[in-house]
Amino acid sequence: MRLQQFLEHHGVANNPFAEEDAQTDPVFKDFCIGNTYHPTWDKIYGDPRDPATSIVFGEKGAGKTALRLQIVRHVQQFNAEHATQRLFVIEYDDFNPFLDRFRDKLSRFRARNNDRVLAEWRLWDHMDAILSLGVTQLVDAIVKPDKAGPVGAIEPSKLDRNQARDLLLLTALYDQSLAESFRQRWQRVRRAVRFYTWRSRWSAWLGVLLTIVTLGLIGYQQKWDALFTPWPYLIIAAAWLPWLARTARLWWRCRGIVRQLRVVLREVTPLRQLLGNFTADQLAGQPLPDKDRTDDRFELLAKFQAVLNSLGFAGVLVIVDRLDEPHLVNGSPEQMRALIWPMLDNKFLKHPGIGFKLLLPVELSQYIAREDREFYQRARLDKQNMIPSLEWTGEALYDVANARLRACAASGKTPSVRTFFDDTLSDRRLIDGFRALRVPRHLFRFLYRVFVSHANTHTDENPVWQISAGTFESQLALYQRDQDAFDRGLGAG
Repeated sequence: MRLQQFLEHHGVANNPFAEEDAQTDPVFKDFCIGNTYHPTWDKIYGDPRDPATSIVFGEKGAGKTALRLQIVRHVQQFNAEHATQRLFVIEYDDFNPFLDRFRDKLSRFRARNNDRVLAEWRLWDHMDAILSLGVTQLVDAIVKPDKAGPVGAIEPSKLDRNQARDLLLLTALYDQSLAESFRQRWQRVRRAVRFYTWRSRWSAWLGVLLTIVTLGLIGYQQKWDALFTPWPYLIIAAAWLPWLARTARLWWRCRGIVRQLRVVLREVTPLRQLLGNFTADQLAGQPLPDKDRTDDRFELLAKFQAVLNSLGFAGVLVIVDRLDEPHLVNGSPEQMRALIWPMLDNKFLKHPGIGFKLLLPVELSQYIAREDREFYQRARLDKQNMIPSLEWTGEALYDVANARLRACAASGKTPSVRTFFDDTLSDRRLIDGFRALRVPRHLFRFLYRVFVSHANTHTDENPVWQISAGTFESQLALYQRDQDAFDRGLGAG
């Protein structure tokens, strides 16, 4: 019997359990994202008008990525309905580019070993990475307004001169787009915010003017012998001295910035050229990330928030996901801990106007109980809406299965998971079996396996439309055995 024939008999147009990853699952993204939730959804999502931090621990397949996609979708809906209270979403879920740049900045001795690399990671590296993602996303919306994407329409002309300077400073430090050259992007932002830079060039103009005047006087008076004396060259050198001094100071400071921005791709000379567009007064007292500390990053973060606020964003939401996937981490709980633990800082997680949604692998929860008093004082997990385990009840998984079946239902049909199994399998046993599977991913894999097994044991000429209790029990036992073997293999690895 064909599997599609079996599904169509129950009013299902296509298999709802073929996909397992929410990121590539059309059933979830098109149908279930707006009506199928984990029981703790309200606590995790919170109130978008006052974004708050949540820390969620969940095993593989428990729905962390689905939660991220649902949060993003709900924020988009909220933004569409509240034009002046929008949330700016930063999805911090691809650590590989930042870790690669970070490793390149370390010595060869440290860069050879993943543990040594991650041991060097600090909170300000996370802050630089988040600012890089946020600034790049904002600049994309400014230079490509027709492709603003999730940021939506913005009006950079709303920024006052100080905020325009702050945006240009952030762009010079953190914009990481590869769509066009670093300088072109900065100039396009400068034009969009109408920030004029001619005052920053007075020292160069002074040098050019005095050079022309000096050589012009020699030519006008026909005193060519003066070119063989040191006086014209001393005058020209003195004329260029302010420009040289300013350039040297900027170069030295940019060198420190490039050294300390360990997760952002920057070079000294291009950065010096961009910062040279600001006058000394405009740069005086401005925070620049040229030291190994968080103070400057907090001030830059506040500037970024102020810019966003003027553009119609009342808050920022940072979603952390896929912590186990970077190649330097490779699923190791110890390396995941080294990467994410610096972020568990109450001052950072409770920064005004920013909510963090940390969707973390459940393996990390075991380290929480082992930490000392200093860690708890710094992290204050009691204030972070912590969910120790993203658990699913059998009843909740039963509802998830029904929601997916209805999402794939043929026109006018309302299929239920109950109708796929015969009456010898009780409702209680069905739900208990689902509870043993623990997470949606295992549920989807198991139901797909049961459907295939049932279809393969019957012919088209003599179809059987309900799965027996024996098939359910045998396939459940086989699936759990295979999954246990797989989990032991991961643990050994």
